[in-house]
Amino acid sequence: MLRRRTAAVVAVFASLVGGAAHAQDAQTERAPDTMQARVLACAACHGAKGEGTDNDYFPRLAGKPAGYLYNQLIAFRDGHRQYPPMNYLLAYLPDAYLHRIAEYFASQRPPYPPASTPAIPASLLSRGQQLAKRGDPSKDIPACASCHGAALTGMEPAIPGLLGLHADYISAQLGAWRYGTRKSYAPDCMHEVASRLTNDDITAVAAWLAASPGPANPAFAPAGSLKMPLRCGSEPQ
Repeated sequence: MLRRRTAAVVAVFASLVGGAAHAQDAQTERAPDTMQARVLACAACHGAKGEGTDNDYFPRLAGKPAGYLYNQLIAFRDGHRQYPPMNYLLAYLPDAYLHRIAEYFASQRPPYPPASTPAIPASLLSRGQQLAKRGDPSKDIPACASCHGAALTGMEPAIPGLLGLHADYISAQLGAWRYGTRKSYAPDCMHEVASRLTNDDITAVAAWLAASPGPANPAFAPAGSLKMPLRCGSEPQ
């Protein structure tokens, strides 16, 4: 298993930095040297256009603001966000190239997957909707929509959309924010928010977001159009 994974990582890295090559009719023929061809290396995990795959832990990239995607690529490359395959793949890629990758996926608009039906009680799903749309003032928890937009499609330059993701992925990320295994620039607003959520809250909001259909208009909100309830180091003021 480790040998196969290592071979896959090497193959993906080679594709990212130079474009894939293949043999045809005893001649070597190179794929077009375009971003579309190069980012096909990401397709096995994230889909050909960044739409996400059936694996719960490989998220949708398409249509997220380029600033957010760039921040995540930098975090993986520099080891601030830990997932060894991504850390290895990005280790030697320069900032300018990571910008190009981020801009490519930010420009993609593949269809959203069908909304999933969560196997949780209706009361918990209702709690998830409350947290996503209105928050919980009694616990000083802001609504997801207050930062990620009314349509939950994100805001430029660096706040991501939340739809089209698996519940397990959302839950895992909220847990990582809560315990500090995923971090952002200080002040780390997502750590603050996640620290105020109970386990049931995380289950509820993750399930409700995963069960929500894709937005009619996937465009993210313009920069500065939302009044942030917390200071976030990743989002310029």
